[in-house]
Amino acid sequence: MFVVAGALIWWAGGILAASTDAIDAHFGWGEGLGGAIFLAIATNLPEVAIIAGAAYTHSLGLAVGNILGGIAIQTVVLVLLDGPGLRSRVPLSSLVSSLTIALEGLVLIGILMLCVLGALSPPSLIYARTTPAELAILVAWIGSLFMIRHHEDDQGWQSAREEIAEVSTLVAPKRRPISQVFVLFAIAALATLVAGVILALSSDVIATRFHVQGVIFGATILAAVTALPEVTTGLYAVKAGRYELAMSDIIAGNAFLPVLFLLGTLLSNKPLLPDAQGPDLYLAALGALLTAVYCIGVILRSKRMLLGAGLDSLLVLVLYVVGIAGLFFVR
Repeated sequence: MFVVAGALIWWAGGILAASTDAIDAHFGWGEGLGGAIFLAIATNLPEVAIIAGAAYTHSLGLAVGNILGGIAIQTVVLVLLDGPGLRSRVPLSSLVSSLTIALEGLVLIGILMLCVLGALSPPSLIYARTTPAELAILVAWIGSLFMIRHHEDDQGWQSAREEIAEVSTLVAPKRRPISQVFVLFAIAALATLVAGVILALSSDVIATRFHVQGVIFGATILAAVTALPEVTTGLYAVKAGRYELAMSDIIAGNAFLPVLFLLGTLLSNKPLLPDAQGPDLYLAALGALLTAVYCIGVILRSKRMLLGAGLDSLLVLVLYVVGIAGLFFVR
């Protein structure tokens, strides 16, 4: 069941990317905003199902580990897109044509800091099935959408757009009636959500039978499987030359993930963040660190590459491997 659900998520990811691309083109939205809303939410539907299932079964450690661990591992997906996926002469972070990605990354780092503050708050600080930290996370995420919409069309880096024209292998999306596009998007989103339910049910059994701590399993194996939509949508985006869409799907999707803590608290009437353990806070810091590296890469726009990938991607990969190894020593 776990493997079949992963395969279903992989299949649906390609449809989500193509339909989101068509919706952006139809309404004239930028790639950053499309990735921050439609694609980010749709590709994180497995996490929605996992949070709901964890609240129902009271496996809160699995849910918290999946969200905070998922942020770190989904950031590493950009390494795959930068190297084997892009196969370009320049790094992925130097191909984006605006500071929208850096803005999304800074918002994500701020949201992760709110997660840490919420984790250090007393569990009794709950009112109307929510906590101040969870509300602050929701407000920060919604506020970031308004900022992205306002600054999406800034003409800050004209030279970047000229460079993209030289290296991009843009593929024009097939023209479909917008009604068909929305139907395809809904079908793929529903398939992703169903697969997430299956993952939530099977993951708890697997972790129990193999005696794996919930936070460890949620932050590694489960987080890797739930990152499959980001892999498929990202590969589609870089192949089509939609570099901002590829990076925005990952980074803006990561910013949306902590909003799900509010959903878990509403369903269980127990705040998830104060229940976070040392490994959870460790993963939050690791996710913020990896995001900061890519923010710096987008701002500096270095053209230097090593082993077929940008220096920022290689640094992210090294930091992630070392960070996950250190996770097993955190109490």
